[in-house]
Amino acid sequence: MSSSVQHARKEPIRWWVAGDWNGFFGLFTNVVLNVIVLTGLCLGVVKLPDGIVYGRILPALGIALPIGNLWYAYLAYRLAKTEGRNDVTAMPYGPSVPHMFIVVFVIMLPIYLQTHNPLVAWQAGLAWAFIIGVIVLIGAFIGPTIRRLTPRAAMLGTLAGISIAFISMRPAFQMWEVPWVAFVSLAIVLISWTANVRLPWGVPGGLAAIVVGTVIAWIAAVLGWTDVVNAKQVIASFVEFGIHLPRPSADVISGLANIAPLLATAIPLGIYNFTEGMNNVESAAAAGDEYNLRHILFADGIGAVVGSILGSPFPPAVYIGHPGWKEVGGRIGYSLATGVVIALVCFLGLTALLLAVVPLVAILPILLYIGLVIGAQAFQAVPSRHAPAVVLALIPNIAEWGQTQIDGALSAAGTSAAQLGMGKLMDTGVVYQGMQLLGGGAVLAGLMLGAIAAFIIDREFRNAAAYALVAAILSFFGFIHGTHLAWVASPQVALGYLLLGAICMGFALRGEQAGRVTETLSEGVSSASD
Repeated sequence: MSSSVQHARKEPIRWWVAGDWNGFFGLFTNVVLNVIVLTGLCLGVVKLPDGIVYGRILPALGIALPIGNLWYAYLAYRLAKTEGRNDVTAMPYGPSVPHMFIVVFVIMLPIYLQTHNPLVAWQAGLAWAFIIGVIVLIGAFIGPTIRRLTPRAAMLGTLAGISIAFISMRPAFQMWEVPWVAFVSLAIVLISWTANVRLPWGVPGGLAAIVVGTVIAWIAAVLGWTDVVNAKQVIASFVEFGIHLPRPSADVISGLANIAPLLATAIPLGIYNFTEGMNNVESAAAAGDEYNLRHILFADGIGAVVGSILGSPFPPAVYIGHPGWKEVGGRIGYSLATGVVIALVCFLGLTALLLAVVPLVAILPILLYIGLVIGAQAFQAVPSRHAPAVVLALIPNIAEWGQTQIDGALSAAGTSAAQLGMGKLMDTGVVYQGMQLLGGGAVLAGLMLGAIAAFIIDREFRNAAAYALVAAILSFFGFIHGTHLAWVASPQVALGYLLLGAICMGFALRGEQAGRVTETLSEGVSSASD
């Protein structure tokens, strides 16, 4: 046994270390930013009353989110104790970002526009979140098997696609709108977290980036150079300050009364949740912390179910970013502290105050950093020969992101891709239909494509054919490469995967036949020599 391992085992497992400050300020700002965004979506898009948002949804999140943070902190402590290590990092946890927008724009908004009743829309959102939680709990039993059979390049590649496209792209664009604030915070993040340079007086990098960016923004606001922050917003935010405690109700049951339309999105997104959870556990394992996938998914599923019963339509999930928080020194305490502080923010109605005081542009470099770390890990933690498989796994998420940008631009112009016509889009060089199909079920699609490519690279053609067959079935029903779940959802894509699988199987059989011929010749030569 090495002396370093012996030394680690002599040291007690600590719940808090200096690096947890970095992890806390990074994860907390990430989570609270998402809480602020979902608050704005509820108030501005679905027109939910303040009493529902601040009195029901946020207090419910104040219970659902700490469930995961506290549980993950315990799992980290147990892993550290079992393995005799004091460098174990807890998994990050928070509201699922894709689900935030989907439940608002795909579930609640259409019902609100149809009924003009925001409470009915909210109840449908609760039912949808409840279904998501149940599906993730089911996934806890099959997820470990999928993880065992899937190449790491596929899991980390599709995870990197999510991180780059949906976590880093938008923050990067927003940073360039106020670069004289963003670049200062970005410089601090890169110097302290990527170069591991100790800041003066040992100030945590995440805290320094936010504080310095905030101070610069407020000085500029006082001088009249910018309006990214202003005193009026701060004063107005105190209206929501107060104690808001969660309470269970039968609203989720009311929403389940019309369950059929909800299943069309809940089933694939539930699969998305446990697929992303599986990828994040693999990412943590690549960074040195091997967690039990089933334990991680149980937290995700229970958090969604409990949250929906208490009044939140926003399912929580294990977050991307474990390697990033580990790299900056986060261990157990950062997750624990995040859960406790987020609960206080939700119970006391402080989201509006935080949004008014801290400019968004000071937080964005932290999100960009996570994308950098996860993207890099996808290539660093797999064999170099699997790099093409990683890139292939990235592409579906980039396609989905590109489609959202086009749809948003067309919507702002008062039209849509369907109204405009695929021909006109094609004439301008926009391959919309292909982008839409490639990006359908992007996380799962990237996993399939990455696995097929990795197995082909390793000449494991039978495994590649098996994954191609599974991808064909998923495409046939619209779980991947489709716009909705249906019988014969994407028949051409399904046929393409079948043909791909047939080619792989042909090479598998060819290789086996060549192997038998070689074996027969070897036996003949051996017999002749005897």
